Amino acid sequence: MQRAMRNFDRLETDIYHPENVFPVRHHVSSASWPGDKEGRVMLALVLETQATHRTPLYLEEMIRILPEKLNEKGYLGNIQQDTIDEQQLSGHGWLLRALCEYYLWKETPEVKTYIENIINNLALPTKNHHKNYPISPDERIGDTGGMSGSSLNIVNNWKLSSDVGCDFIFMDGLVQAYSLFPSEELKALIDEMITRFLEMDLVVIKAQTHATLTALRAAMRYDVINGNKELLPEIEKRYKLYKEQAITENYENYNWFERPEWTEPCAIIDAWLLVIQLWQQTQDPVYLEDAQHIYYNAIGHTQRSNGGFGCDNCVGPVENSLSVALDEAYWCCTMRGGEGLSMAVRYSYFVHGDTIIIPSFNSSSVTFHIKDTSLKIGQKTEYPFGNKVLLSIDSLKTSLKINLKLFAPSWINNPVILKNNKPVRYKIENGFAICSIPVQEGDSIEYSFSMDSGVQGLVNTHHSKHGYARLFYGPLLLGYKGDSEISIPENTKIVKLSDNDFMIEGKNIYLSTVYHLMDAKVCASSEYRKQILFTQKPE
Repeated sequence: MQRAMRNFDRLETDIYHPENVFPVRHHVSSASWPGDKEGRVMLALVLETQATHRTPLYLEEMIRILPEKLNEKGYLGNIQQDTIDEQQLSGHGWLLRALCEYYLWKETPEVKTYIENIINNLALPTKNHHKNYPISPDERIGDTGGMSGSSLNIVNNWKLSSDVGCDFIFMDGLVQAYSLFPSEELKALIDEMITRFLEMDLVVIKAQTHATLTALRAAMRYDVINGNKELLPEIEKRYKLYKEQAITENYENYNWFERPEWTEPCAIIDAWLLVIQLWQQTQDPVYLEDAQHIYYNAIGHTQRSNGGFGCDNCVGPVENSLSVALDEAYWCCTMRGGEGLSMAVRYSYFVHGDTIIIPSFNSSSVTFHIKDTSLKIGQKTEYPFGNKVLLSIDSLKTSLKINLKLFAPSWINNPVILKNNKPVRYKIENGFAICSIPVQEGDSIEYSFSMDSGVQGLVNTHHSKHGYARLFYGPLLLGYKGDSEISIPENTKIVKLSDNDFMIEGKNIYLSTVYHLMDAKVCASSEYRKQILFTQKPE
């Protein structure tokens, strides 16, 4: 929650005030990403407001002035004519997401009209054009583009972007709009876009990973809406490709496939959301383990001291040490962080019938409604630094029997569950310790375990240098901050000194977690560097 609140603070500073988010007359402006900043800011505020129960200062004003900024067709930017600008579509993917989430929250009729105008006047006229979206590298200007992306050449009536594949970011907004206001015309457009996306060779075209992962989340949502898992194998295959070829050794991302130049928290957030949704559909605990690795070592590293999010270097292909490439990508990543952190709150618990699922551990308090009964549970934990989770039944009018599923990842050992200090029988299944417990108000449940530490191999099997290893404590990646890079013993053993501090047993080598809680020292001006890849040498 602390991360979400700090990000919320950042999103209410002057650069995110309505007059700075919306240009004066957007429909005649030369803005290269119409709808993008506007949509990302509003989406973050809508979701963080619900997660934190904090009243936003400027969200309602943004919704109020939106129609003043729209063009005659009801969308932002220039009116689409002979050329389709994929950056305009991409930006409106975020604007649609924001409006859809706002409508789900408030059910405001005017917002429904805004959504319908974007669908009818911007989206549907592009039908039959996405099947001709250029996916050959010969049609594109390759190996170019900055952190904010830029428009390039025109091919097949498409004005292309250096953010290769950003057309498919639009799909994320279209699919959510379809979930609210379904139509055969919109379904046909989404089907066309998904077909073209699946035809794209992500590696050959050097697709942007942010666009790729957003498209995969959209496809996942579409599968759920349609009540099937037809797209799931393709989604899993492409996530596996991303993990093997476009992820850094601290679980950040290459901004493009085959181009390890810098990382982008937008894509990191997308990857984290995707793996949790993959777990929901498959129950494969590996996805939950990926989620923890991404959250603690990537999201937990790229959030800066002001609550915003910045870019890092790509550790693995060339460099062994993690460093800051950009203090803050305030125009995109800070806002995407808002969705990620709000969903971290939402994804802390899941309920199915009388089963409470806890897939990650955070000090919190939550009220469930099970069998027409209100049940309030408190959670206290120091995980992932500590190895104990304490649950308290804080409010319950009558006794209740619940099924409890507690995350048991591969790095924990010897789990023990106690109810009121007495052992509880459980079974381990699909990465969870599962038990059935009768509870009443005042009961306490303790879940404890030991955690593995030591040497692990590399995650990126395609680009990272062979012969190197990483150091972990539980899900936490450890690094060495020294004047020069070091090697580690082959049989390295880790000794925990404090929450963030560790050492290699028998050596004068001190380590700390890549994870930090918005440490001001993690910035470009401090020349911060932390070695996370190590060669091994005999004792």
